[in-house]
Amino acid sequence: MVNEDPNQQESDGTPAQESAVRSDPSVSTHPSVSAHPSVSIHPSVSIHPSVSIHPSVSAYPSSSAHPSTSAQPGVLAHPSSSCPEDLSVIKVSKRRWAVVLVFSCYSMCNAFQWIQYGSINNIFMNFYEVSAFAIDWLSMCYMLTYIPLLLPVAWLLEKFGLRTIALTGSALNCLGAWVKLGSLKPHLFPVTVLGQVICSVAQVFILGMPSRIASVWFGANEVSTACSIAVFGNQLGIAIGFLVPPVLVPNIQDRDKLAYHISIMFYIIGGVATLLFILVIIVFKEKPKHPPSRAQSLSYALASPDASYLNSIVRLFKNLNFVLLVITYGLNAGAFYALSTLLNRMVILHYPGEEVNAGRIGLTIVIAGMLGAVISGIWLDKTKTYKETTLVVYIMTLVGMVVYTLTLNLGHLWVVFITAGTMGFFMTGYLPLGFEFAVELTYPESEGMSSGLLNVSAQVFGIIFTISQGQIIDNFGAMPGNIFLCVFLTLGVVLTAFIKADLRRQKANKETPDNMCYCGDVSLELLHYFWHHKGSQPEDEANTGGQS
Repeated sequence: MVNEDPNQQESDGTPAQESAVRSDPSVSTHPSVSAHPSVSIHPSVSIHPSVSIHPSVSAYPSSSAHPSTSAQPGVLAHPSSSCPEDLSVIKVSKRRWAVVLVFSCYSMCNAFQWIQYGSINNIFMNFYEVSAFAIDWLSMCYMLTYIPLLLPVAWLLEKFGLRTIALTGSALNCLGAWVKLGSLKPHLFPVTVLGQVICSVAQVFILGMPSRIASVWFGANEVSTACSIAVFGNQLGIAIGFLVPPVLVPNIQDRDKLAYHISIMFYIIGGVATLLFILVIIVFKEKPKHPPSRAQSLSYALASPDASYLNSIVRLFKNLNFVLLVITYGLNAGAFYALSTLLNRMVILHYPGEEVNAGRIGLTIVIAGMLGAVISGIWLDKTKTYKETTLVVYIMTLVGMVVYTLTLNLGHLWVVFITAGTMGFFMTGYLPLGFEFAVELTYPESEGMSSGLLNVSAQVFGIIFTISQGQIIDNFGAMPGNIFLCVFLTLGVVLTAFIKADLRRQKANKETPDNMCYCGDVSLELLHYFWHHKGSQPEDEANTGGQS
């Protein structure tokens, strides 16, 4: 029996009470079935010898079934040795908040480095004597490097786990920050490009982790909130990236003084990145001692070392609802990336000399979005209305974008602050919604893979929108460029309406001990459910017309 108490916590290093084996004379078992110590059998359940796992069926998201791991009649499926000690004990660890906080902080540091050039685009153009398009590429390189590196990093995440990925991401983020300190002369633009590319590689180890951290460390009623907090750090970093560079680096003509101000910014971010790398070494653990939810327990129990990413990707792209979400997420996030990169250029086009206020407008967009993200996460944990919430937020994003477009050139900065903040509340508030909705639609597939594909879509659309809108702004002005984004956000609203709310993770978590039979801590009913959704079913069920 699985005993899940979302309020029950464990202290790291403290032995947890193990589940006792319950036996009852009414339990009918096949003579060849040996009871594993962690297996609890409900008295009303009769284990039938014909229940078997078909060798050709993949039971885990990122794994193809291996003949040696198939369960024959009367043989229990044992959990992987890499999973927590006792899958029948459901507990949440106190360490979970420290883990998500540290992740959020180094994600914040990386996001700051993404936008620190774009928020004072004109100043870096003058310092390095390069074009606006060259500075735009310091932002777009983040988007470009993500696309080819997604699969290798997703493989590393499954192969070596969260701690290794966290260490690698924070180390690269730290290295990139210090490399930039070697670019404090106008002719050293290639050095700053190198540092930014290193930071962009670090981002690949960061962007896909929020939903994975939430699933591995947090209980069923906390996952959406935890994912929002993890995404919150990235958004906070962008907000600081809009606010701080215009303050630290004033628009002055003296190159030596300008280099001094730039060096202050680079030294600060280098010191922060180093501190966060040390915290990751101290705080980050691979996984808690016990799974925090039934869905995570099942994922551990079905885990296989023979992971097939090709099969996982094929299954994901056969999931029409997920494919629609990939497109709609990319349209929304890509529009946000383009707006963030080009905001400074748009604002000073209508309000010359207002670099500091341009940064503050960007700050307003992101701060409002962080508030929207947290509210959305709490709302999802309370209501589980993923489809409805996503659609409403997307519609309001479109409305906010239209209003922002119409008010940007009115000549009143305070109006722009209000309309930009309203747009940001929904546009960036949508980002964690997309992550969590993807996990629901694709469970039990790897969270890293589903989140990664969402981010690839965002990077692709981000590059397309940034280049296209930049060209439109240069040739026709800011309003046509924003109308261009409004058209694609309208398409995103329409496609979101067609997504069906197939909440598979919720179905797994709603299974109760009274209607579940466990074999090696794996619910047979849930196994049947996943076989059904993968287009197959157990051999014996097919032969007996669904009766087992």
